[in-house]
Formats: sequence, structure tokens, C-alpha cells
Amino acid sequence: MTQSSEGMIEIVQPGIGTTIQDRGRTGYRHEGIPLSGWLDAPLAEAANALVGNAGGEAIFELRGMGTELRVKSGPIRIALTGSIAAKRLTQDEILTSLPAWQSATLQTGDRLTLGMAETGCAYLAVANGLQLPAQLGSRSSYWRAGIEGLLGRAFRPGDVLPCRTCTASDVLEWRSPEPWTHQLGPIRVILGPQQDHFLQASMDLFQNEKWEATAEQDRMGLRLRGTALTHISTHATDIVSDAVTPGAIQVPANGQPIVLLADSQTVGGYPKIATVIQADLPKLAHLKPGSRLRFQSVTVDQARQALHEQREAWTQWLATRESFLPPGFIDEQALYNSNLVSGMVRAEF
Repeated sequence: MTQSSEGMIEIVQPGIGTTIQDRGRTGYRHEGIPLSGWLDAPLAEAANALVGNAGGEAIFELRGMGTELRVKSGPIRIALTGSIAAKRLTQDEILTSLPAWQSATLQTGDRLTLGMAETGCAYLAVANGLQLPAQLGSRSSYWRAGIEGLLGRAFRPGDVLPCRTCTASDVLEWRSPEPWTHQLGPIRVILGPQQDHFLQASMDLFQNEKWEATAEQDRMGLRLRGTALTHISTHATDIVSDAVTPGAIQVPANGQPIVLLADSQTVGGYPKIATVIQADLPKLAHLKPGSRLRFQSVTVDQARQALHEQREAWTQWLATRESFLPPGFIDEQALYNSNLVSGMVRAEF
């Protein structure tokens, strides 16, 4: 699609847990600034790919339900990824379903009502990305520090987000025959760095227990519930605060693990029993309250191999995209190629 004028998306209803995210702001953790960014990077980049973005553009991360948007200035091209669907209401009061895993072009005045993110996390991409000003190299929301999203706060009805409009020269949309999915199995971790703060029986229990995700979760972290892990002593329940990172699993004195996520703080004083490998971090975004998980320790080499395999699988998924003509349009090129008459007939009456 050819870029033209500035587009605008109005927040009619902000919903629950909807933020703007991109790849995050790297290089500032030493200044106390969290990484932020997508909880599920491959799923987010799948949404970007379906609207023709190069990758890394700022998009909507959907963690709940109730979000409603209106195209204030269009047309704009969008795509949903994840277990989610939407309803589109045109200015002519025509209501249609908008499924995930394919792009669609919305016109000025169209309303988009987003459904529930069934697995806890989904994404809505806009062609060319949302055009909010970047702060520290990222457009990712981090409201605790008043960083972007919109004016450093949660969305409110009437907020307007800039994007890019598109011309009508390219009517073809994109879709994926199969959704991108993550590999099933346990959450893989590298043990430590404070595994020596726990009894060996607790180290074994950590990998054998079926942990339950609790309702105490947000983009900062996820609390788990299960048989309490035991530290080697009461003094081992705390450490001198040191660096933490998304995926770090802290265990406070109550023995219940806390898995840190994208908006996690940069330092912490609880011992860390393990750290989730990068390839499995996206799975944490889909652990709704009540879901169960298990941990499995791997080596650093195995962690690198898992990330390599994930990137290869995503590239293979990308190659399955196909263009299609939405209802109501005629493929003129195909018509010309297939139905032109090679000769002429003269008829006289």
C-alpha cells in the first residue's frame, strides 16, 4: 500500500489491559528503566507481518476485553493475531465479523469492537505502526514511570492515536492458513543464579511440581501457587539486591515463585532459583489464572538451540502467508488474463 496522509484511531472504550508495545527499550536497565515491550514477540511480529510492516512497529497488545476503537481518519489496514476476534461496524450500520490471522482495511467512521483475548494475550497491528513519539528509543507503554502509550498513562475514552492512511491502489489483503503457535511442553529454565539458597529437595520439587498461575499477575510479573519451596535457612530468603531480568524466577520467604515479565523492575532482593529461557518467555503471556505449568532445566547451549529453532519455525510460518481479494472486489488482472476474446466477430443485421 502507498502511504498518504496521517490517519487517526480514536479510543471509544479502552478496555482492560490494552497497551501499546514494540520491541521495548533496550540499553537503559542500568538507569532503572525496564525493558517493557511485547510479552509475546513472535505473535506480535506475526501481526506486523500480516499488515506488511517491516517488523518492530508499535502495535496494540490486548490482555483482556472491552476495547473499542473508531477510525477517525482512514483508510487504515489492520490485522489481529492470537485467539481473538472482533466486530466491525461501518458508518452504514453494517456489522461484520473480523477474524484473526488476516488483514482488513477499515474506512473512516468504522468502529472495531475487540473480543476477549482467549489465551490471555493477543495483538492488533496497524500498517506502518502507531506513530506516537518514541521515548528512549521505544513507543512501548510503561505507565509506572509515565512513559508513553499516550501521555504516560492508561487510555481514556476520546484519546486519539496517530497512524498512517493508505491508498486504495492495493486492494489485496493478507492471511495465514495456519496461526502461529508455540511449542507445547514445560517452561524451560536455566537454574540459578541463587540455587544454592534452596534445599536440594526444593530444587527437585521446583521441576516436578505442577505450578498454578494465580490472578496476581500483570505485565510486571506472575505469582505461582504450589507446594512451598524451602530455603536453606531464614537468612537465605533475602539477598543483597542485584540485577533481575524478564524471566527471572524469584522465591520470597513464603516459598511461592514469582516469574518476572517484560515490565519487571531492574533489581530485586529475593533469591532467584532459575531464569526462563528467551524462547519460552512468550508462553508466560498466556498463563491465565488457574492454568498449570511445569519447569524443566536446560543448558545454555540448549537454550540457544531452542531460540534458533523458534526463529526458524517463525520464518517458515511467514512463508505461508497468502494474498486474497476481500468480498466485494473484482480481480481485474485475473479477469483480463482469463476472459479476453482473442478474435473479433462482425455481425450485420
